[in-house]
Amino acid sequence: MADAARARVAEAAPADVAALMAEVAIALDIRDPDEHAAGHIPGSLNISRGKLEMNVEGKIADLDTVILCYCNANNRGALSAASLQARTQLA
Repeated sequence: MADAARARVAEAAPADVAALMAEVAIALDIRDPDEHAAGHIPGSLNISRGKLEMNVEGKIADLDTVILCYCNANNRGALSAASLQARTQLA
């Protein structure tokens, strides 16, 4: 599933994240809160993968914003990005 999700979304190079956040993007850490507390991208939001669809609109009002989903192995990040992309296409 993660490979299929990765094929549907655009990826950002790690070296580009700071510039994207300075311009237009929100970094969204979709790991569990304890993982986020152990270390994260400064300025990122945290919504765990299991609660993403329920909580994202309360934290990010405009889902057309560039959202950089990340985790520790790119599986949850890719699944989350694909889910958010599908959600905005349905709206």
